[in-house]
Amino acid sequence: MMKTTILLVEGKRSPRPSFQIGLVKKGYEVYSVPNGNAALQLLDEVQPHVILVDSASMRTNGKRICQSLHEKSPKIPIIVVINQNSNSQDKFDAEVILVEPFTLPKLINRIRTFVPNDKKSTIMVGPMELDIEQHLARCEGRQAKLTPRLSALLKAFLEKPGVVIDRKELFQQIWETEYVGDTRPLDVHISWLRQKLEEDPRHPKFIKTIRGVGYRLDIEPHPTRKKSSEHKV
Repeated sequence: MMKTTILLVEGKRSPRPSFQIGLVKKGYEVYSVPNGNAALQLLDEVQPHVILVDSASMRTNGKRICQSLHEKSPKIPIIVVINQNSNSQDKFDAEVILVEPFTLPKLINRIRTFVPNDKKSTIMVGPMELDIEQHLARCEGRQAKLTPRLSALLKAFLEKPGVVIDRKELFQQIWETEYVGDTRPLDVHISWLRQKLEEDPRHPKFIKTIRGVGYRLDIEPHPTRKKSSEHKV
């Protein structure tokens, strides 16, 4: 599958590491430029899926950069990063405004909002990520290779974060059967999944048992929003 390409506009003022490091590790193709003029010159050549303007690392609030980039390529979404001292009431010509500090998974969630093909092979909700093709799960620094059935089970949870899923419904979906006379294999697989992903499987933080009903993934979903500002992260 073709890599998602990101055009990153960043300066050298930020005390934190460049976003490029984390994004490249996640498999993204990142082109980094130091200012808006360089971004405009590279725009046609790179044809990025997303533009990331890190105004928190530059001597500018990024408003003119976003405006110029949108005027040249209005169909390419822009994510702008601002620091806490910036005026949150400023109107940016950008799809998303992220206020520091925030996590890399949160940034990646925003990027995936604008890259439909990227969402087909990977599902990410909060700190939990599943590579469907590789059956590879990540959660808060832990990484685990899953069996196809465990992968399907985690996928079912990630598609309905915060929702209680009836145990019989979950069993029928994962085992692809109408028989629900004995759902104990589901309990066993839930236990295995907790051992893979939870820091303390006996006291799970994410995969919760709802007695008499079923299970719930305790992660707040991130809604897809356009032209939105985030004042608190």
